[in-house]
Amino acid sequence: MQKLLKFLKPYRLELIIAPIFKLLEAIFELLVPVIMAKIIDNGIANQDEHYIFRMCGLIVIMGICGLCFALTCQYFAARCAFRYGADLRKALYEHINRLSETEIDRLGTSTLINRITNDVTASQSGVNMFIRLATRAPFLVLGAIVMVLTIDAQLALIFLIIAPIVGFLLYFVMNRTIPLYAKNQKKLDIIARHTGENLDGIRVIRAFARQKQEAEKFQDECAELEQSMIAVGKISAVLNPLTFMIMNLGIVAVLWFGGVHVDTGRLSQGDLTAFTNYMTQILLAMVALANLIVILTKAQASSLRVAEILETESSMQDGAEIPEVPDSGEILAFEDVSFSYAGAGDKALEHISFTLQKGQTLGIIGGTGSGKSTLAGLISRSYDAAEGEIRIFGKNIKNYQLKALHRKIGVVPQKVVLFTGTVRENLKLADETISESDMLGAVDIAQADFVKSLQYRLDTHLVQGGRNLSGGQKQRLTIARALAGKPDILILDDSMSALDYATDAKLRHALNTECAGMTKIIISQRATSLMTVDWILVLDDGICAGQGTHESLMKTCEIYQEIYHSQMQSGGKEA
Repeated sequence: MQKLLKFLKPYRLELIIAPIFKLLEAIFELLVPVIMAKIIDNGIANQDEHYIFRMCGLIVIMGICGLCFALTCQYFAARCAFRYGADLRKALYEHINRLSETEIDRLGTSTLINRITNDVTASQSGVNMFIRLATRAPFLVLGAIVMVLTIDAQLALIFLIIAPIVGFLLYFVMNRTIPLYAKNQKKLDIIARHTGENLDGIRVIRAFARQKQEAEKFQDECAELEQSMIAVGKISAVLNPLTFMIMNLGIVAVLWFGGVHVDTGRLSQGDLTAFTNYMTQILLAMVALANLIVILTKAQASSLRVAEILETESSMQDGAEIPEVPDSGEILAFEDVSFSYAGAGDKALEHISFTLQKGQTLGIIGGTGSGKSTLAGLISRSYDAAEGEIRIFGKNIKNYQLKALHRKIGVVPQKVVLFTGTVRENLKLADETISESDMLGAVDIAQADFVKSLQYRLDTHLVQGGRNLSGGQKQRLTIARALAGKPDILILDDSMSALDYATDAKLRHALNTECAGMTKIIISQRATSLMTVDWILVLDDGICAGQGTHESLMKTCEIYQEIYHSQMQSGGKEA
């Protein structure tokens, strides 16, 4: 929680001004019962109409002033709360982007989305209501008690008895509901994750006719959240009725004993009316405070979840050096590198070693789960190696600034990722200053000629995930996006799987001729796609089963021979 307070520091002025205006409004409210008492005792008792109208006018003026004070307070409170929320979202978003893949995998995208939206909104609402009510409600309660003490100290004992009872009730509800609100937010994370998975895999669900089962599973999760929220609601629902009951019993006691004091002449009728008004003010203030407690309870639970993310440190430390690409020589080297995912038992990669020179092309092949994508992730430093050393441009990869390193490496992931927007906007992700001619050049190399035949060419709008394109078109467009940044190292992580053999061959030829000085790592399931590369690395269950050229592996590596012959027998052909 302390970590979130710094986001309120820029708005100290609003935090001071808003409560001051709220206190001024409360002061005017506390003065109204006194004026009412004077109207009854002096105006009505003496039938002085001039006095009555004068006092009523004063009440109207005070009401208008109180309204102005309240609006001013709400303006500054909203300004502070919404700017606080905007700053918090920005900081949370930037912090999440600084986390390594290890932390992202551990936390999960569904909870991160929920915390950056729902939890920040709840925290923002808590700040807004706290500024508006946290000073007003206690001040009204304390002020009313002080005022009644000046009227009749003996009768004021009723207030002093009721206040602790209501305070204990507030503490009880808050103590019970805070943990439950936190559990509810976790259940929302589960529902968000399930929803995201279903929407992403809707075609798979339909293909296996699992709509009914998934709908029932989603309904069960929602029902579980419903029951949990009902349990919290039942506890919170007790607050207002009990508060009303206790305070109304207090008003009855005031009228009972106050009536006796009026009969004995100890109190005037105006004083008793003022007493009752102060009791009503305390009642309303307590109800407002009860509602505030509910809101703050939700805000605290959400704020703790936001703070948990902000306190999560990345396991990957940024370096200080800017990578400098040599004119020749070693570009990439793995020395006895091993890696395992957090929580996984076996290592995903074990004792991998190879060296790649400038302009060379490395092919990586292996069965499903052999560690090909993991190796690509280590090159782009999505993860850090557990053992061994990775060198890029002759230096340890950990020495470089991540942002500068990523500008030197172009990655085309195995899973195609395109963003809502135009083709031009997607190509500019690699370089915002890229010219249109360079974009079209990248499109040509990637064999994405279809872009030129689109209605609006580079300004054609892509829906979420590029779903208005075919699988092959999306793959070629992501390759063009990586090439648009003119990287020194290009990683193609099984990103040509949707291409036919002819387009695959054209793409590889264009990469060899147009990007001759670029060092390339091509991960592929097709042995025929790697036959012409400079060096091939064969992976088998995270272990290097062989490395060399196509010709040498055909003589020395049994696994490579099996892959090649199985593909040739199943209809593959040399390209």
